[in-house]
Formats: sequence, C-alpha cells, structure tokens
Amino acid sequence: LSIDQQQYDVKSYTSAIANWGKAKQWQQALGVLKVMRKDEITPNIITYNSAISACAKGQKWQHALDILRVVQDRALMPSSITYSAAISACAKGGQWQQALSFLQAMQIDKLVPNVITYNAAITACEKCAQWQQTFGLLERMRQDDVLPNVISCNAMISACEKCEQWQHALG
Repeated sequence: LSIDQQQYDVKSYTSAIANWGKAKQWQQALGVLKVMRKDEITPNIITYNSAISACAKGQKWQHALDILRVVQDRALMPSSITYSAAISACAKGGQWQQALSFLQAMQIDKLVPNVITYNAAITACEKCAQWQQTFGLLERMRQDDVLPNVISCNAMISACEKCEQWQHALG
C-alpha cells in the first residue's frame, strides 16, 4: 500500500470505530480495530482514542484501559483526548482513583486538562461519593485557569449530597 492509501485506510477504519462508539457498540468498534491489525493497517493515536471512547460509552472501562496500555506499549504519545477518554471510562466504571491517576499522568506528560477532562474526573469522584476530591479538582481547575461549568458544579453538589455534606456545597 502507498502511504496515501494507508492514511486513507486508517481514516476509514478510525471513522468506523468512532461511529460504532457513538452507537454504543463497543464490541463492533473493537472488532474493527482487530480487523485493522489483521489487514496490517497501523492504527494511530486518533484510532486508539476512538476505541477508548467507544469502550467508555459502552461502560467497559477495563477494555479502555487495555487499549491505553497498547498505546503506551507501542510508544505512541497519549494526547489530552486519550486521557480524557480514559478518565471518562473510569468515571463510568466508578474507578475514581484510576481517573485521578490519569490526571496526574497528564501532568507528567505536560498535557493540560480541559473542562471535559476535569468534568470526567469530578464525575468519577461524585459517583463514588468522594466529595472532598471534587473540591480538590475544582481548585485544580482554577489553578490551571480552566473555568468550571454547570456539569462541574452539579457533580460536586451531587457528591456533597450523597455524603450529606450539603453545607459544603453552599460554601
């Protein structure tokens, strides 16, 4: 295959993975990734991001983390999108500690989280009633000059409510 043909094929496969992900069909998305390897088409970081997102939407956080390990094993550089998708998968799986470790990994990789990344981490903490962690994440957002939005605030309030710490949500 020529370089142009391979790039076209990578885009086609990536698009299929993303579309299966949007349809919450994570098995089909991972099937496309498997076919891609069989066809000797090398996935790029965008392809892997789409696969991680598909797993997140399918609430399969373990599979998302497996794909992230493949990214790391292949010496590809995870992007903010990669980490955001992995954090979102952790949030859906109630894996707040893993979500926070990915936030820390972003710092190590010199990547700045955006509001979507922070919201996914805050949601992971909220689902596990880690109200103190939500406050810490809101403070980190301020330090990184990332403005919290309604999702950030609602998740923090929900975490406080779950732990009967409503007075902290008012402060």
